[in-house]
Amino acid sequence: MTEHIMIDGYEFEAIKIPTEKASILMIRCPKGFLGCGYFNIEVADKLEECVALVTGVNSFKSMLSAQVFKLSAIALDAGVTKGMSGKDALLKIAGR
Repeated sequence: MTEHIMIDGYEFEAIKIPTEKASILMIRCPKGFLGCGYFNIEVADKLEECVALVTGVNSFKSMLSAQVFKLSAIALDAGVTKGMSGKDALLKIAGR
């Protein structure tokens, strides 16, 4: 499932992939993405991707209000910090 989300003038693509017990969630823009706990930051760092992760989420809405618990070095350089809301992290990623 894919949908588009507008946040403060930026357009994001929200992607949901159902699994047997949960869903893989991602909200992305051309400069990086906010992902759920299924993603691996070590790989994101190796590939030099701008990624912030939130956990305990089951919808795009919950991703936006959840706190970032892990982020790539590129996301840190973009101004994303641990504890920041998913929404604020996405705006930092989109604006970098």
